[in-house]
Amino acid sequence: MNLPPLPTTVIGSYPRPKWLREAISLAKNGRMSQEDLQEAFNDAAITVMRDHQVAGIDVPTDGEVKRDEMVEFFAERLKGFRFYGPVRVWGTAYYRKPSVVSKIEYNKPMLVDEVQFTKSITYTPYFKVTITGPYTMAFWSYNEYYKDRREMAFDLAKAINAEIRNLVEAGASVIQVDEPAIHSSAEEVEWAVEAVNESVKGINAKLMLHICYGDYKIVAPYLNDFKVDQINFALKIYNYKPLKLFKEHGYDKEIGAGVIDVHNRNVESPEEVYKDIKRLMEYFPMEKIWINPDCGLKLLPRNIAFSKMMSMVKGVQMVREELKKSGTVGK
Repeated sequence: MNLPPLPTTVIGSYPRPKWLREAISLAKNGRMSQEDLQEAFNDAAITVMRDHQVAGIDVPTDGEVKRDEMVEFFAERLKGFRFYGPVRVWGTAYYRKPSVVSKIEYNKPMLVDEVQFTKSITYTPYFKVTITGPYTMAFWSYNEYYKDRREMAFDLAKAINAEIRNLVEAGASVIQVDEPAIHSSAEEVEWAVEAVNESVKGINAKLMLHICYGDYKIVAPYLNDFKVDQINFALKIYNYKPLKLFKEHGYDKEIGAGVIDVHNRNVESPEEVYKDIKRLMEYFPMEKIWINPDCGLKLLPRNIAFSKMMSMVKGVQMVREELKKSGTVGK
């Protein structure tokens, strides 16, 4: 991949424009056709891609604007799931927690249309496509069919692998598997790693894994066992303390370092990002570091999400200029 030092990317999601939220509401109430809604989704993807381009993101996404939720979206499209109703997650936040009621099977492509459209609007061939991983899908779903969660996760892994193969064939060259639940259980993490590896088996693409909030100590001993090129982590929110843990366990893959707190509306300054990157470089060689937010940006107001991306890129540019002056990278 022809990318500059310290490549910048996003984790995946981005705030939906207000007009898209209004269009979705109109469609739900029968006041907008599905054809017009699809046009609104496509327009939103173009808008998000443009935001990423203006901010200077090296490896963008479409903001996942066509997806309501990271588990619901895929459960709706795989055979074997049923929805009973919304479940309260925290505060006033709810999601439709799916339940597995029969064998999970891959019916048809789930993200191919999304990839084909993103490919037609992207400003770089290195756009990223994200997909929820098998362990998180299993952990965040009810199980009414399988003997245990392990069996369910491995059937999910087979389905996800089939989907990723179709995504690569459709033109995706950077694939990120999202596993925010991977460190939820010390008793299950070993086989959870195997399930993730099954989901990316035989895939010819740049493979990334996203791990965010939780106890990194649970998964740290297994990080090198994942069959991916890079693991990106939420680090800013933890003040980079996990870096020492990763080093102690000999983590040697690329690291996608979260330098933007997505749960805080205060916009980090470029100088703050610069200092944080310099701290990262004390633990990992520049060649193995990518820069990203801690997690998806979708829950932030759009203007704040955009400002945070801008600061992130400016902070990276400050480090790049310093590296050029020192002769560490080519001018």
